[in-house]
Amino acid sequence: MSVLRAFGRSVRRMRGACSTAAIVGAMIACTGAESDRAVNPAPTGDSRIAPTGEAKLAPKGEAGLAPTSESQIAPTMAFDSKRAFEHLRKQVSFGPRPSGTPAIVETRRYIIEQLKAAGIASREQMFIGMTPLGEVSMVNVIATIPGKRPERIALASHFDTKLYREFRFVGANDGASSTAALLELGRVLKQRPNEFTIELLFLDGEEARMPEWRGNDNTYGSRHYVQAAQKDKSLGTLKALILLDMIGDRDLTIRRDSNSTPWLVDLVWAAAARVGHSSTFSNELTTVEDDHIPFLRAGVPAVDIIDLENPTWHTPQDTLDFVSARSLQTVGDVVIAALPDIEKRLAASK
Repeated sequence: MSVLRAFGRSVRRMRGACSTAAIVGAMIACTGAESDRAVNPAPTGDSRIAPTGEAKLAPKGEAGLAPTSESQIAPTMAFDSKRAFEHLRKQVSFGPRPSGTPAIVETRRYIIEQLKAAGIASREQMFIGMTPLGEVSMVNVIATIPGKRPERIALASHFDTKLYREFRFVGANDGASSTAALLELGRVLKQRPNEFTIELLFLDGEEARMPEWRGNDNTYGSRHYVQAAQKDKSLGTLKALILLDMIGDRDLTIRRDSNSTPWLVDLVWAAAARVGHSSTFSNELTTVEDDHIPFLRAGVPAVDIIDLENPTWHTPQDTLDFVSARSLQTVGDVVIAALPDIEKRLAASK
């Protein structure tokens, strides 16, 4: 997504709004403005993202360096971006995948099949999303990798795509990339001796049904998950959430989200520096509204790993041509490198 500079602040393009002049003619201008997801200085209701200042600098690193700390991952547990990219490609082959459509049902079946193939048990959490366009059947997929402790660390992604009628939107980056990475992370973490139980959350209904991101017309799956966990008293054993969203952009830049829990952000960014990806994990501060917000409001520490600033966002150009296996590898490596430190922090806090 393009960035406008005004009075020393980064101003991000509205979600679904037209591309700026900085985007070359090859990037077709999108339709349908989403003004309520535009810039605001604080995380208020409709705003998805807004730069707010400079964050404390994380340790510097050099891109391309192999992990050198005690968090280094053995080759048998390495994230495989080729596998992840095939998961991405498969989702795109189903076409547009808005909630309640046959294509998202196919996507959900594929997710469950891949989890089963990796030896990971999963269950479906069905609910009805009350949207401005009426009731929509939605289903979260919840997978569990048992650890030494019953307390859980959740890794999450949404797998629905934005509903557009004026053009074909397949969400290669927005929806497919993070879901693909989560499937591959599941395969890797199934082989790992996890201190905490790992929960993989594939969330339905993140996208607004209307053109604009406004009020409760968004984050249907994450809000339902949190409400159900509060009701059955299981939320208390969920100790942290790592949310992935739009991580496949070829020119990947992930900024520190000011809504996210500071200590989690610090641990993830420190891991990125350790494994040589500090150039991708920027120290610029931004504010994002996403599926992590319902968890934060319920008291669960959460971090959003997202690159919302790319020119294909909510345009017909969010296709395979503009995503990269290398970006998936970067994020996968960082998440795996950060997990031991997150586990150590959580274990010490008991």
